[in-house]
Amino acid sequence: MIVVSDTSPLNYLVLIEQEDVLRKLFGRVVIPQTVFDELRAKGASAKVRYWASSLPAWIEVRHTNLTADASLDVLDAGEREAILLAQELSADLLLVDDKQARQAALDLHLSITGTIGVLDQAARRNLIDLRNVIDALQKTNFHISEDLIRELLKANQN
Repeated sequence: MIVVSDTSPLNYLVLIEQEDVLRKLFGRVVIPQTVFDELRAKGASAKVRYWASSLPAWIEVRHTNLTADASLDVLDAGEREAILLAQELSADLLLVDDKQARQAALDLHLSITGTIGVLDQAARRNLIDLRNVIDALQKTNFHISEDLIRELLKANQN
């Protein structure tokens, strides 16, 4: 399975110390160079920068050879390159949180999920305690509605 990720899902999973669920769910995750650069940038948290300074072996950094058409110009560089890399690799899944980027990926017929989708899959496979992980996620600047939290917890009751 080929999975490509944008910056946001990696950022939040590292912040809540759940990045290893990606390895457990997908085995390997590919990121474009720009996403790698964003994870190491001064604007990233110290925790994320530290993690990115020594990426685990299951993260692969790749350059994309595709160029974006004008429809992707509204996206930031990481989102744009993640979408392009997903296209180039015929990825099975693109991990992306941004609403505009998600829509652009869907318009290009890419399969997507985001941070919440990853956590939902991990909970369904009993890899995480969803309530505790959602509590940790809410302590970051990730935005999630109370309605979605209730829906997730209800769907993942054992």
